[in-house]
Amino acid sequence: MISPILAATLLASAIGAPASETPIAGGPFKPTDESLKQYRCPEWFRDAKFGIWSHWGPQAVPRQGDWYARRMYEGEDHPDRKTGKPVAKADPAYLHHLQNYGHPSKFGYKDIIPLWKAERWEPAQLMALYKKAGARYFVSMGTHHDNFFLWDSKIHRWNSVRMGPKKDVVKLWQQAARKEGLRFGVSEHLGASFTWFQASHGADAKGPMAGVPYDGNDPANQDLYHGKAAPDDRGWLTKNPDWQRQWFRSIKELVDGYQPDLLYSDSPMPFGDIGRSLIAHLYNQRAAEKGGDADVVYTCKEESAGRWVRDIERGVAEGISPEPWQTDTSIGDWYYRTGQKYRTAKEIVQMLADIVSKNGNLLINIVQTPEGDLEPDMIRTLEEIGAWIAVNGEGIYSTRPWKVYGEGPSTRAQGQEKGRFGGLKDVPDKGYTAADIRFTASKDGGTVYAFCLEAPGAPFRIGSMAGEKIASVTLLGHRGKVTWKQDAEGLMIDPVGPWPAGYAVAFKIALAR
Repeated sequence: MISPILAATLLASAIGAPASETPIAGGPFKPTDESLKQYRCPEWFRDAKFGIWSHWGPQAVPRQGDWYARRMYEGEDHPDRKTGKPVAKADPAYLHHLQNYGHPSKFGYKDIIPLWKAERWEPAQLMALYKKAGARYFVSMGTHHDNFFLWDSKIHRWNSVRMGPKKDVVKLWQQAARKEGLRFGVSEHLGASFTWFQASHGADAKGPMAGVPYDGNDPANQDLYHGKAAPDDRGWLTKNPDWQRQWFRSIKELVDGYQPDLLYSDSPMPFGDIGRSLIAHLYNQRAAEKGGDADVVYTCKEESAGRWVRDIERGVAEGISPEPWQTDTSIGDWYYRTGQKYRTAKEIVQMLADIVSKNGNLLINIVQTPEGDLEPDMIRTLEEIGAWIAVNGEGIYSTRPWKVYGEGPSTRAQGQEKGRFGGLKDVPDKGYTAADIRFTASKDGGTVYAFCLEAPGAPFRIGSMAGEKIASVTLLGHRGKVTWKQDAEGLMIDPVGPWPAGYAVAFKIALAR
């Protein structure tokens, strides 16, 4: 994923390409901003609210977390990716690699790939679990920055059908998702790969292997590690037009072969007109299939202005967004890491309620082992989320924002947008309180759902309901009567016990017509 220190470099190149090199499907969408503004986010996405992501691949094998394919080449005095200046301290992944596999001049990332067997991966079983947990869409990794494709590529030999598990990972996930009735998406992180992987072309600056080139310099492996970038090509997205066109051909193959309902880019909209061409192609394909309706989502880390769905990595919008948006985050590290701490079900459902109240969706990565299964505590967390959804899903799915997204101490905090490309945590440092409330509303506006992010222990007031004409108040998951009264200062509710859940309890407030 994108490192927060790179935020200043995240600007898409405006370099274009001849139309013959970026062929797109015919249809109403052209590769221009004005044409892409015709796009309307489909109702299925706005109704779905909750998706699960498999951010998984060969980089899980060493059990060292995210970015292993790059970090294993970052020994002492390795150059900083942004500034080019040497960093004195070796990355822990580099030290782990030396101890467990050998020096990266002899045993490189290409040699990690065959070790990824995915021998305990059961996509159908996992998808059934994800559906039970409440997911309405599922996203498979297509390719990460390691330039290894998880689909049956005809243009790139470094793929999961020819190597590693010898399986079409994208296809098997797609089949499992569609069997469970979930919408299916793919994520692409290839745009950053060309500069991200430049560490593989380095060498140790000191020690017994000083000056011995890493295996990324071997011409036989350049189709995995890419060639050497120009000295000034250090941004998140490469300036090299040949590499930009390579990105287009690769992601177009993924789109054409698997027809995803959602395509995610781990970047701003990539490469100017080349990126616009890919988006127009995605929209036109679906429009042709659906009789003019682009019933598909493209999401990237850039303001949408109606052209796509904006994604905020590990963050949330500060208030109600006029356009649908998405948070992407993980239940732990992005890849499997030994001993990592996972988010609790409580943290996840509180986050979900907050995001939905602001017109957003939550896409969360569920960390898989290198073998492809889930650890027991991960399964328990998913089961807890599913139990909460079974009670409270009425206030989540197919809802829309109300007049205000919430009230309470957390709404007065500053900078809730958490650094568009990463940065601050997406849960308040001090946690939520019973006074922190989030609102959603039925599409017709006749019902408001008030989520108390912590279960109240005493009578409490919802000030935002002052002046509203209320017909009834009930508690989702509770059959008994809710005692309430309304005055000029809001809606007063007495505690109800026992609570259906100890957190994020939802009051259903029917408004008088």
